[in-house]
Amino acid sequence: MSHLVHRSLRSDPPLAVRGEGIFLYDADGRQIIDGSGGAAVACLGHGHPKVIAAIKAQLDKLAYAHTALFSCDSAEALADVMVGHAPGGLTHAYFCSSGSEGNEAAIKMARQYFLEIGQPQRVNFIARRQSYHGNTLGALSAGGNAMRRAPYAPILSKAFHHVSPCYPYRDRRDDESDAQYVARLVAELEAEFQRLGPDTVIAFMAETVVGATLGCATALPGYFEGVKAVCDRHGALLILDEVMSGMGRCGTLHAWEQEGVSPDIQIVAKGLGGGYQPIGGILVHRRVIEGLSRGSGAFMHGHTYQAHPVACAAALAVQQVMAEEKLLENVRAMGARLKQRLTERFGNHRHIGDIRGRGLFWAVEFVQDRATKQVFDPALKLNERVKQEAFRRGLACYPMGGTIDGRHGDHAILAPPYIATPEQIDAIVEIFGEAIDAVLAEVRA
Repeated sequence: MSHLVHRSLRSDPPLAVRGEGIFLYDADGRQIIDGSGGAAVACLGHGHPKVIAAIKAQLDKLAYAHTALFSCDSAEALADVMVGHAPGGLTHAYFCSSGSEGNEAAIKMARQYFLEIGQPQRVNFIARRQSYHGNTLGALSAGGNAMRRAPYAPILSKAFHHVSPCYPYRDRRDDESDAQYVARLVAELEAEFQRLGPDTVIAFMAETVVGATLGCATALPGYFEGVKAVCDRHGALLILDEVMSGMGRCGTLHAWEQEGVSPDIQIVAKGLGGGYQPIGGILVHRRVIEGLSRGSGAFMHGHTYQAHPVACAAALAVQQVMAEEKLLENVRAMGARLKQRLTERFGNHRHIGDIRGRGLFWAVEFVQDRATKQVFDPALKLNERVKQEAFRRGLACYPMGGTIDGRHGDHAILAPPYIATPEQIDAIVEIFGEAIDAVLAEVRA
């Protein structure tokens, strides 16, 4: 057994020794298609020479300088690329080492903003059930992933409150139109503001497209415009978590560009650095920064490795490659192909209840019966079995259980690198389908 603490303490995972393009290779020489980019991370695939060169060049110049004393060229340049054009009014960037850290920073900055502008009574956050914002205690408190929260519930913050996600496949009533369902969700958020006291709410937090917990669940038209109106009416902030769905994953650089709103604070991570270095961060609206600047003049938060020179150099190169190689266009084109292939393969499948997603970010939800939407027994660990069977056949996908309530429901995500070709998309869906059918045949038997 390994001395390294792995996710499972009962067995060691295979050893990855090399990556090239959309492929990973293990110690036995097996080639695995990275069909989910890890956890929707490897947006450029593996081993891109321009990113590797940028990391080496930065190491030759400067590996580390503490931000209490210095800034560095790579961090300044990355901030210019991200918010120099002030998208949606976002004018400043703060870089850390993960999505969890980014969510912590967003939570703290939002609270400090209201202290600075003279509204210390704002102490509550509203987020959504079946969401995920990270694994640190603050981020886990914000998230609504019941399975991940359960062991730590007694030590999670009580400042976070949860409303329903936008999950029409299961939660929209048969007698509701899309617009009526959206109106009901917006009314639920308004009611939660009123229950807590509208002037005590700091922010509403949501994943623009819900990631691993709910499986690539996109909001219906008008949903984010509705919740933004509630926030604006009561003077609260809108925080959008795009750790998984942002930085091109959904076909636009920011997923919120397709929703008709822009956030006050946005969290970014996975596609920011593409896995080449650990990096995350927040993008902040001008008015929030101005509130802090006119008050204490400082952000009362920090990390040893924030704005790390090498991490920022890697992320800068990733963003430059995305622009130079027109990868957003490829995401849109290959995303349409992935949607088409998934629909062809699973649109009438007796055990696939829903196919949902956007760009190169798609999930299928498994059901025992399509008509009733009855789920499989959680004891079967269906999603894990699909992962293992796909891996045996040469494909890495990203499964999750507890889709509905933290215990019941299964789904699996495909999130290929942005460089994927049509032939590779077809191969991913073919292997994915074969693995699913093999597991379901086993289960039925």
